[in-house]
Amino acid sequence: MQKNIRKSKIVALIPLRGGSKTIPFKNIKEIVGKPLAYWTIEATLSCALIDEVVVSSDSDLIKNKISEIKNKKLRIISRSKKTATDTATTESALIEFAQNHNFDYVILIQATSPLLNSFHLKRGIKKYFKNRCDSLLSVVRQRRFIWKEEGCKAKPINYDPLNRPRRQDFEGFLVENGAFYITSRERLLTTKCRISGKICVYEMPKESYFEIDESSDWIIVEKLLRLKQKMKFKSKNCCI
Repeated sequence: MQKNIRKSKIVALIPLRGGSKTIPFKNIKEIVGKPLAYWTIEATLSCALIDEVVVSSDSDLIKNKISEIKNKKLRIISRSKKTATDTATTESALIEFAQNHNFDYVILIQATSPLLNSFHLKRGIKKYFKNRCDSLLSVVRQRRFIWKEEGCKAKPINYDPLNRPRRQDFEGFLVENGAFYITSRERLLTTKCRISGKICVYEMPKESYFEIDESSDWIIVEKLLRLKQKMKFKSKNCCI
């Protein structure tokens, strides 16, 4: 398929499962003044390159809460029970959506990454089309030395201990932060995977590494969101 950003229908899918065990109904639990899912939904709605934002959920409670957001770009759909079990993959919800809706490209967005901003999505989409990627995922750069244990021994994976680099000279490695993934509907239905073919990455700030999966993650992300809000407030008022 010829990639043309202006002639393509780009949709964002945000799956919100109701059955989280670690943090019950975490997707609508309030964090820094608003439900967790609102952070990514609002960032996605603010991205002009995205034509439609679709929230899928198996929970009426979640759907009712999300429906309080009034925006013409936002659509709420039901997610089947089989794609919302504890063992179901996010891929299953993504594929189910692709099988029942028409679009050219889809951006899978995870509500557990509330540090996502609209400009991240805009730059990621532009890179996806400019570089003619088949898929693109968001990453962060980690400057850590990785080791692997083999039996009673361990060996380094990404550096030579005899020539240990300084942290500032160490390029590090890229890690998925789970914020967003881009692919085409055609490739998704063919491969049954969110990323395939020629894969590109979009590097996000290091603080976006944190995803909310456990209670400890919630505490860290909450502090980062408060700092983000504080910096945004200072930025708005710096020239008054």
